[in-house]
Amino acid sequence: MHTSPHHVGIIMDGNGRWAKQRGLPRTAGHLEGAKTVRIVIETALRLQIPILSLFAFSTENWRRPQDEVSELMNLLRRFIKSELNALDQQGIRLCFIGDLKRLENDIQVMLHNAAEKTKDNTGMVLVVALNYSGRSDILQAVRTLLISQQSPESINEESLAAVLSTSDLPDPDLIIRTSGEQRLSNFFLWQAAYSELYFSPLPWPSFDAVEFERALDFYASRQRRFGGTTA
Repeated sequence: MHTSPHHVGIIMDGNGRWAKQRGLPRTAGHLEGAKTVRIVIETALRLQIPILSLFAFSTENWRRPQDEVSELMNLLRRFIKSELNALDQQGIRLCFIGDLKRLENDIQVMLHNAAEKTKDNTGMVLVVALNYSGRSDILQAVRTLLISQQSPESINEESLAAVLSTSDLPDPDLIIRTSGEQRLSNFFLWQAAYSELYFSPLPWPSFDAVEFERALDFYASRQRRFGGTTA
């Protein structure tokens, strides 16, 4: 039994509901949620989790009101500007996955520069999924295989996984979703085939180190058989 996950993915949900419960605008929830991101990164570092993946913005999130989307993008800009040097000094390697070409040009440049600045770091890998869709990830992998003109017989799980956006990462051992919702919402659909799932009732702004460690305790209690049986 694995007692500590190598790769943890988090679906950060509930910023808007947290704000609504307090009579605040949704943007206030996103601001508070950004503080939680810092707490979770620090906790993952302290607990020596090698890979942390955060689902920051899905392809479906474009359907939200334009002012909310704009505020989320501005938050991303501010987070990169304010946190990049600290993340770099902590030895964190930043990776960004998703269809980044739809993001505004200045954000694309910021993400590219952040990844380049930290690419040689050997500490924790921090994966940020932006404009990400699990279905699109699989679809793009299939298109890549078709373009390479491989024979159908030669295509297998390994060859498809090798052209996903996470090709250089192990599948997540644990996926956490906050705010009580119990679904993946298009996150890591292929990669989550054997992930343990922890659904926290807390909205993302209320998620803290204690709840993070509670999720890890849950993971440690699981017996991962991957379709087999225990000895």
